[in-house]
Amino acid sequence: MSSPRTGHNAQALSQLCAHFGIATEYDDIWGTRHPAARASLLALLSDFGVTLADESNAPDALDAVLRCAWRQALPPVVAIQASALAWDVLLRLPASLTHIRWQLRDETGTLHQGEVAADALPEIDRTELDGVSWCERKLSFSLRLAAGYHRLSVADLAGETLVVSAPERCYRPAALPNGGKAWGPTVQLYALRSPRNWGIGDFSDLAQLVAQMAERGADIIGINPLHALFVHNPAHASPYSPSSRLQLNVLYIDVEAVDDYASCAALARLVHSFEFQGRLARLREAPLVDYVGVAAVKFEALELLFSHFREHHLTPDGLQAGDDAGRTFLAFVVQGGEALYRHALFEALQAHFHANDAAIGGWPGWPLAYQDPDGAEVKSFAEQHGERVQYHQYLQWLAASQLARASDYCQTLGMGVGLYVDLAVSVDRAGSDVWCERACFAANASIGAPPDEFNPNGQGWGLPPLRPDRLRASQYRYFIDTLRANMRGAGALRIDHVMGLMRLFWIPPGQTAREGTYVHYALDEMLAIVALESQRNRCMVIGEDLGTVADEVRAALARFEVLSYRLLYFERQDNGEFKPATDYPANALVAVSTHDLATLAGWWRGLDLRLRLQLGLFPDLQLFDKQLLDRAQERVQLLLALQHANLLSAREVADVLAGSNLPAHAAQAVHAFLAATPCAIMTVQLEDALGIAEQINVPGTTDEQPNWRRKLPLNLAALATDEAMLSLSRTLSGLRPRGSGAASKRSRAQAIVPRATYRLQFHKDFTFMDAIRILPYLARLGVSHVYCSPIQRARAGSMHGYDVVAHNEVNPELGGREGFECFCAGLRERGMGMLLDMVPNHMGVMGGDNAWWMDVLENG
Repeated sequence: MSSPRTGHNAQALSQLCAHFGIATEYDDIWGTRHPAARASLLALLSDFGVTLADESNAPDALDAVLRCAWRQALPPVVAIQASALAWDVLLRLPASLTHIRWQLRDETGTLHQGEVAADALPEIDRTELDGVSWCERKLSFSLRLAAGYHRLSVADLAGETLVVSAPERCYRPAALPNGGKAWGPTVQLYALRSPRNWGIGDFSDLAQLVAQMAERGADIIGINPLHALFVHNPAHASPYSPSSRLQLNVLYIDVEAVDDYASCAALARLVHSFEFQGRLARLREAPLVDYVGVAAVKFEALELLFSHFREHHLTPDGLQAGDDAGRTFLAFVVQGGEALYRHALFEALQAHFHANDAAIGGWPGWPLAYQDPDGAEVKSFAEQHGERVQYHQYLQWLAASQLARASDYCQTLGMGVGLYVDLAVSVDRAGSDVWCERACFAANASIGAPPDEFNPNGQGWGLPPLRPDRLRASQYRYFIDTLRANMRGAGALRIDHVMGLMRLFWIPPGQTAREGTYVHYALDEMLAIVALESQRNRCMVIGEDLGTVADEVRAALARFEVLSYRLLYFERQDNGEFKPATDYPANALVAVSTHDLATLAGWWRGLDLRLRLQLGLFPDLQLFDKQLLDRAQERVQLLLALQHANLLSAREVADVLAGSNLPAHAAQAVHAFLAATPCAIMTVQLEDALGIAEQINVPGTTDEQPNWRRKLPLNLAALATDEAMLSLSRTLSGLRPRGSGAASKRSRAQAIVPRATYRLQFHKDFTFMDAIRILPYLARLGVSHVYCSPIQRARAGSMHGYDVVAHNEVNPELGGREGFECFCAGLRERGMGMLLDMVPNHMGVMGGDNAWWMDVLENG
């Protein structure tokens, strides 16, 4: 039997945990309750600055924590509805305070103020601290605030409250009114192939895919997280373990699309050399992305471009602009502010220390004096290495400009939603964000997930969680900045592991997921900020709510119209059958699978189960046997669901079951089934559309699998003519026709009368995408119109285009119709026009060439 003192200690420990939001027990996906081990609780409390030798120290620690809390007069944050006519703030005041004079400055600068007698306010609680009485009182406001961030202060009390006045719901584009439905592909950007990229999909490839899919009726293009990874370690490829969620992955820069590419002589000598072209060819041909090789060629080229940029567009000291390009860059630097500067400084410091010691993988390996971004040594380094800091700002400028161009194409081509980007749940502990925001991150714990059916041992992601107390005390500055950085230019944002807005599963250092427990966050405050930023950035929000999700989270997401995330694999009825399409919710995004799960082809063959068995990810063979048997039943149940939806006949179901692979027509039926649901958005993984069996990422593995490295088997040109893709697109566009909500916009008034023209001679070695790269240069020259050689399908290999063989087709050697649409969008973006050479026919008849005309074309 425990002593009263032991019981008192345990109670104090529980209260301490409750104060910081640490759960002392939790229920798993099967409903089993798991009490958290005392050692785990003590370890997690240490990440909140409460170090206990053992449980006996808990009462004193609790007393100190509560004293500190009582002395915080104003809460750091209050969330209200913008439509609210009345709302409250709880104040903790010395009982001796007789009058409360408050001021509220709204976002427009308007000042609201008032005064009230303290004893006229309802008293909620009272305590004594060192002989002084303190009381908690409720201050009520009858003040309707516009949506925005407002600041409340009280005379004679320290601090201020950020009043987040939130809209009722997140943004929904005009293309998705009540009942409106959209579809589009999701792609791992690195996986795109093209004959002109440098071994990894880039932002120009993305723009080309946008044009291709817009032509087929898609309203949305989903992409993997574009967060900044580690420049010094390109092999660290996971987009869900970034260095920074505030900055971009510069490996996605299309070097040849940089404005100075054509005018940089040093770069031309490098790129056109036989040796460099050989490197590029090998990188393009590789079945997996060679991140180290890609980084080597790109950074070698980008260094030359940066030197050229400083020489031609900035003053010699690099601090002032020499022309419009320089002014645009410096404006970007100013807009990026402290976050951009500190990230660039981090990159410069990491490159410096890594050059001396290749084992240094991030700021924890730096000399202690450099681990504080505000330290004197760091400031001295920045002064001495300003050019290297500017180089990394320059890379971010290039990446942001090219991403913006792809985003603009979505709008220009009439996509209802546009780019659908992904926000990772956290960052790598050794990266830029943690160095810049160390106070907001837990120093030792990592996040993961408790055991479930797919991961019986649980998951440890090795990423640091944000401290809810520090995040709130900072008035969510980092969280707000992160949302803004990722919503910029996006039509939709997916919040990975959206449960993290309410709770995250923390794992003590050195322990497994079985020793973890949940830590809670202020859900209402964080969702209010999400809704406000969503409306301001005109970006709809999808919450990845797979796995164990509390009912209150689903209710809160629904209240703010955050779309749920529904996958075919998990949408079952109580009897195990797949839900009929009509039972899916309208306020959701639906897909077959996602990057962490088996592709449709792999799921059908059970490849994921075999792979997990091979990797030892099953705790015992019995569970493997059960899931293998379940999968066999699931295949039958899926086909029956398709039969009941009249997408497959009974004969076709029998034929499919007789084979080992899922035929293309059955895979298309699966996607048609999801397209028929009421869900607002339906996405298709390109891997599923192409019947790829290999999984993009296998959770629980690192080097055992080529995670985040597999390229698509087809390049973009082949993708445009692939019959399976074309057929699927027709089916989905028929079931989800594009609405009229997204009208094309022109960023500038387009020139009507030509005032200066430039001739473009298209052929297989100078395509639409090549022309797009020189448009900024032509615009700066004052060219109003480009005069284009014929673009219709000509004889294969034609260098002039006058030997037209199909007048109703855009020449695929030039980039096809989707490439032409990209080119037109680029012209519209710069207010430029086009003069097009239309050719009736210059070829001979009756199978013979016109020899005279061919001589003119070839020899002049």
